[in-house]
Amino acid sequence: MNNPLVQPDPGLFIWTIVTFLVLVALLRKFAWGPLLAALDARQQAIVKSLRDVEQAKAELERAHLESGKVIAAARTEAEGMIAGARVAADRFGDELRRKAQEEASALLKRAERDIQIETGRAIEQVRREAIDIGVAIASKVVRHNISKDDNLAIIQDTIQQIESTPRH
Repeated sequence: MNNPLVQPDPGLFIWTIVTFLVLVALLRKFAWGPLLAALDARQQAIVKSLRDVEQAKAELERAHLESGKVIAAARTEAEGMIAGARVAADRFGDELRRKAQEEASALLKRAERDIQIETGRAIEQVRREAIDIGVAIASKVVRHNISKDDNLAIIQDTIQQIESTPRH
């Protein structure tokens, strides 16, 4: 029972070690080098990506702060514009009120003047009619023979009417 596969053979042992060492050398030169280089490149890419992420994060924070400042400035400017518009609207409203009051005052003065003119015309017309009536009465009285007492009464009555009539 001598099995050749189980017995140690020094030649096979040496060839196995030499093959193993050659294989390790070849793997080191052709497999481990490129593999380590690829791993190193990957590591560098990851480090660069992390730096880029940090830089982008810092830029994002800066942009966020700047946008906050821009929004605050825009809000302040908008509030200023609104305040200015309110002041302008108040000024415009005051101007409209003043103009309306001036127009109403002018219209009232014109109406008063027209009323005075029409009142004067009406009084003048009443006077003319009174004179016409007086002349008509006088002519009728003159046609009739009247006594001296009747004549005095008519004259005094006419004088009292003239004095009681308001003059403008």
